[in-house]
Amino acid sequence: MWTCAFCKQKFVKTNQSHSCGDKVLDNFLKNKSDHTISLFWHFVDSYQLLGNITIHPTKSMIAFAANTRIAYVIRLGKNFVDVVFPFDKPYAENLCFHKIAQVPGSEQYNHHLCLQQPEDINSEVKKFMTIAYKKGL
Repeated sequence: MWTCAFCKQKFVKTNQSHSCGDKVLDNFLKNKSDHTISLFWHFVDSYQLLGNITIHPTKSMIAFAANTRIAYVIRLGKNFVDVVFPFDKPYAENLCFHKIAQVPGSEQYNHHLCLQQPEDINSEVKKFMTIAYKKGL
């Protein structure tokens, strides 16, 4: 593990490119609906029940990490939150992901989830959150 001397984020690769603390969470939440902000914090709270996570706002998304990155909020919409879980294999047998796409040239499969209600974080989603969390330890 490599830790950036400036922002103290931990990374698998030495000198990994990152936003280095120049982005703040408030910029992403600004002008969003109360519903969307509530969904976002519900997702955060649900992850924190699994263990210690950190939130890293980047240039274009909000990353969540255990020791390494485990999930990304890629869009905060009017009444939804889009989340991506990066896994090393596709989990095709599911009811929660609306899209699974392999990252070109890699063994990473991005699993896309759209949260519209707090109940969308159900037992199946929690199972995948746990898989991602354990992978990031």
